Amino acid sequence: MKGGACGYENAVAQAPFSSMVSAGGPSLYKSGKGCGACYQIKCTSKPACSTNPVTVVITDECKGCVTESVHFDLSGTAFGALASSGQDSQLRDVGVLQILYRKVECNYIGETVTFHVENGSNPYSFAALIEYEDGDGEIGLVELKQALDSDTWLPMSQSWGAVWKLDVTSPLRAPLSLRLTYLDSGETVMASDVIPAGWEPGEKYKSNVNFQV
Repeated sequence: MKGGACGYENAVAQAPFSSMVSAGGPSLYKSGKGCGACYQIKCTSKPACSTNPVTVVITDECKGCVTESVHFDLSGTAFGALASSGQDSQLRDVGVLQILYRKVECNYIGETVTFHVENGSNPYSFAALIEYEDGDGEIGLVELKQALDSDTWLPMSQSWGAVWKLDVTSPLRAPLSLRLTYLDSGETVMASDVIPAGWEPGEKYKSNVNFQV
């Protein structure tokens, strides 16, 4: 399972995701706004279940998962983590599990909110993938502020998955600041001057901030 419909690409196999990820049905994916949300899950319905909870991150969409109101399509790593020691292959053979789940705060220890500028971005069309948000994980609003403009925050639109985009008629003046607002809680964090002058498409830029947990 790669980054899929959220856009995280090969990052899902690396820390801090470490392949503990899941695609979500419509109620979890939320047209992309569910990307990055964290859930604690456990299985108790089969003898091979460990009953110990594990945490997964929504990194993809399960488009066909509509028969249940909530559906997790787990990575192989996450599925195996639900099993008792030495029982992962037996649990995988079951295929479909009834699980217990709850939404939890994400906590990417040592990480800050990171912006991966999309290939094809330019001073008139800026797009970035947003990663490693602590706390709620579900972004409802992203705004951008240009250099030398202390008052004007320009709302970005969700392009797809965890990618947000802004098109303008005059070239953007870097460094650029980005402000994120969570979908449900309304909590906000601001990454000042996170996109430097001379920014390049395809590059990642780490902020020095994150949401509180």
